[in-house]
This record gives sequence, C-alpha cells and structure tokens, in this order.
Amino acid sequence: MGKTPFSFRRSVSRRRPKKTTAPPQPRSPPQPPYAAGITASPDDYANNRLVAAAGSSALTKAKKKTGGARLWMRFDRSGRSELVEWEKNEIIRHAGIPARDLRILGPVFSHSSNILAREKAMVVNLEFIKAIVTAEAVLLLDPLRQEVLPFVEQLRQQLPGKSQPKLLGAVEEHEGEMQGSNGGQWLPTPETAEGLQSELPFEFQVLEIALEAVCTYLDSNVADLERGAYPVLDELARNVSTKNLEHVRSLKSNLTRLLARVQKVRDEIEHLLDDNEDMAQLYLTRKWLLNQQFEEAQLGATTSNNLPNSARAIRRLGSNRSESLVTSHYEDDNDVEDLEMLLDAYFMQLDGTRNKILSVREYIDDTEDYVNIQLDNHRNELIQLQLTLTIASFVIAIDTLIAGIFGMNIPCKLYDIDGIFWPFVWSTSAACVLLFFLILAYARWKKLLGS
Repeated sequence: MGKTPFSFRRSVSRRRPKKTTAPPQPRSPPQPPYAAGITASPDDYANNRLVAAAGSSALTKAKKKTGGARLWMRFDRSGRSELVEWEKNEIIRHAGIPARDLRILGPVFSHSSNILAREKAMVVNLEFIKAIVTAEAVLLLDPLRQEVLPFVEQLRQQLPGKSQPKLLGAVEEHEGEMQGSNGGQWLPTPETAEGLQSELPFEFQVLEIALEAVCTYLDSNVADLERGAYPVLDELARNVSTKNLEHVRSLKSNLTRLLARVQKVRDEIEHLLDDNEDMAQLYLTRKWLLNQQFEEAQLGATTSNNLPNSARAIRRLGSNRSESLVTSHYEDDNDVEDLEMLLDAYFMQLDGTRNKILSVREYIDDTEDYVNIQLDNHRNELIQLQLTLTIASFVIAIDTLIAGIFGMNIPCKLYDIDGIFWPFVWSTSAACVLLFFLILAYARWKKLLGS
C-alpha cells in the first residue's frame, strides 16, 4: 500500500514533523495494535480474540482440575499431624484404595455408616467422621468442621501415648535391650512383648477413638432430646392445642431421624460382628508386619552374613520368647478376639442409646394415646349432648304441632268452652315434658347416654 497524501496512515501520523527526505527503511516486525502510530487490521483483532479465548479456556480447565482437591489431615503413628490438600489421585496413591471407595466419603453418602476393609486400608464413614486408616497413618477428611474437632483433639491426645511397633534394620542394634533383628523383622523387647496382647494395633486405636466420638455425640443428642421431650409431652397432656401439637410433631420427626442414624451405626457394627472374615481383614498391622517379614526374609541370606557375632548372641537369648509372642498375636488370621471385644462394647453402648430413643418414642406414643382418649371422650360428650338436644327438639316440635293445628281457625267445640285455654296449654306442655323424660330414660337404658 503506497503512502499517498490521501491515505489513512498518512492522516493519522500528521501530528509528527514532516521530513523532507525519507530513505527506505527495512520492514519492522509486527507490533501490537495498541502501539503508538500503528493501526491493526481486522484479522489481527480476530487472532487476538482467539488467543485470549484459548487462554481463558485453559485457565478455566486448570481451575476445574484444581477444584477437585479437598482438605485432609494426616496423623501418623507417632502422633504427628499435618494439613494437606490432595486430589483424588493423590489419595488413591497414598492410601491404596480403589476410586469407588472415595464416593463413600463424599456428600452423597454423608448420612450412611460404613466400615470397609481393603488390602492396605480401612475406610471409615461414621456420621461426621470420614477417614481412611492404614497401618501407618490415618487420613481425616474435613478436619476443621465443628463436629470433627473433638475427634481431632482425641487423636492428638491419645495417639502419641501409645506404644508403636519398631522395624529395625539389619545392622541396627540397641545395647541393653533384649531385642534382635532378623532381616528387619519386628522383634519387641521382653518387657514390651508381655504387654503386646493387651495393646491394640494402630488401626483399632483410631477405630476406637472414632466409635467413642460418634457414640458420645449420639448420646449427647439423645440427652438433649430427652430434656426437651418430656416437658413438651406433659404440656400436651394438660392442654391439647395446635401449638403443642406442632411441638410434638417436630419432636417426633427429630426422634425418627436420630433413631435412623443410631440404627445405621449399630447395624454396621452388628454386620462386622457376624462376619469373622471381614473382621480379620481389618487387621492392617498384622498384614503389614507379615508383608514386611516376607520382604525381609528374601534378603535374610545376605543380611545375616553381615551381622556381628554379638548381635547373633543377643538374638538367640531374647528373640525366642519375642518371636513366639509376635507369631501368636499377629500370624493367626482367625484371631479376631480383640476387635470383637472392641466392637461388642460399642455395640452395647449403641444398643443402650437406641433403647433410650425407643423409650422416648414409647412415651410419645403413650401421650398420643392419652390425647386420643381425651379427644374421644370429648367427642362422645358432644354426641350425647347432640342426642339430648335432638330429643328436646322432637318434644318441642310435638307441642308446636298442636299449637299450629289450633291456630288454623278450624271450627271446634273447644272454642265454645270458657276457661279451657290455659288448662289445655299446661296439659299439652306437661305431656311433652313427660315424653321427653321417657325418651331420655329409654336412651340411658340402651346406654346411648352416659350416667
């Protein structure tokens, strides 16, 4: 495009001082439309719009990808905790659970209760507690919720005080302890091995704290419900009104929801108690130690040659009793006595909570029966009053019929008798009153009216 005096480019740059001679300049690279003295073509604007749209779509996709991350709190065996924000893939990689198990911890199943056993983890979904427990750590979802904070505090207080199993390397030896290592397998000291039978594994400690928190929460809800239920029901028994009936209706709906929540947790524990295989799958520490022993046994031939003679002597003295205790406690896959006792204790506690709710519901049913009896009694009284008024209306109608007959001015000999009006009126009225009492007595005789 030539630079003629009538060109648009020339008119735009007219403010600049005019040069006499303009030697040919090399073509400069294209500049953005907002550069001074440069006008952009429609194609440039279209390309810029496409680039901006592509950038915004990429930013939206990035936001969608990061939107799936959720807040978790990780507790390990030693009691250390940290807040992390992980996506679904990271949770699956750290916990070793299938993706479908994460849906159980989602909002769709927020009101369900599940304790699922997997190969390397245990998925716990009890009321507000949504956690993934492994043999080494526990991942807690939404730890900053108001209901979850007491559970977090209990984990911080109780987990550090528990004794943890130790895995020693092939060359680690602790002087002064009756503890040996055979290819890295865990061999406790004799003084700690004696208390091994009474010590729960890490996953059961977490499960116990979770069940305790859930049972305490449900018990407090039931206690609050009881404190508010009995005064409302007593008030309804004294005064049947719309306001009191509305209070009882709200109370009964809350009671039904609370009973369903307690029943779900109770049924889940009962399901585990009825299946020994599912309980055996929950022993994550047992499976973890057996896997460690199996892995280290493959390296036992090479590592045993590197052990000093003193370590072998200590191992011969102290490992016999320790290995027997460890084997008896961890290698018996059918031994679920510890978990069974733990679940049975909380099953009985939940059963007691359920009985409290049922007693409140029975009290509500009794109050409703009492109110219905009162309403039936009032209804019967109204029916009796209606029957009495009907008999009186019938008698008065007969007297009115007689008066209407004589009001038609039909010729009759009674008109010629002097002073017969009042005796006739009184006699007919007395006859009607007598008829009323006769009909009333007949109704009482037939038990149509109360005494």
